[in-house]
Order: sequence, then structure tokens, then C-alpha cells
Amino acid sequence: MLGLLITAAKVVAGLAKDPLIQAAVMLHPSFVTVDDIKSVKVPIVILGAELDHTSPPELLKQFDEILKASEVDSFVKIFPKVAHGWSVRYDVNDLAAVSSANEAQQDMLEWFAKYVK
Repeated sequence: MLGLLITAAKVVAGLAKDPLIQAAVMLHPSFVTVDDIKSVKVPIVILGAELDHTSPPELLKQFDEILKASEVDSFVKIFPKVAHGWSVRYDVNDLAAVSSANEAQQDMLEWFAKYVK
């Protein structure tokens, strides 16, 4: 399950509480809480932005600590110098922006390839 639109990350958090899905990915998650992450039961990737006021790096670091303590296979990554929405809303003429978006997409694809059978 992939969450990258408004409230989609919250839906992914809800679905990740149940083994009905095999893996989850959140990109620039919005409205996701510490309590949501505490309930995650499936492998999850959270990809965030350094310049994100909606889901700031400090919150993503808390998510990472919670997931590591829960022993759920997880990967939390904060992309430098990008803002909320960087993986889908970027200037195609900005090589750094394109590179960050491509890297996030590659991380997502590799995660799903690893877990979704």
C-alpha cells in the first residue's frame, strides 16, 4: 500500500495495523501520529522531507525509534533540501529535485519488490 496524497498516509497507517497487506510505504506523511506508528504490524518505509512543516524530521525520527523498538522491519529516510510533496511535485528542470524524486521512487519500488509476493 502506498500513501502519498492528502490523508493517504493516514489510510496506510490504518492498513499497516493488520497483516491484510504485505508492506507499506509513506511518502511525506500527513496527519500520521505516534500512536498510528505504534500500531504498525507490517514492514513499512517512511520517506520524508527535511523542509516539511506537516511531518517534520523530528516527528519522523520519533517514528523511526518506535519502529525499531517494535522490531517491525522498517526504513525511515529524510531527504535533504526538499519540502513536503517533493516526490510528486517537483520542477523537472531542477536536477536535484528530479534526483530526490527518483531516489524516493527507487526506494519505494525496492521495498515492494522485497515484501510483496
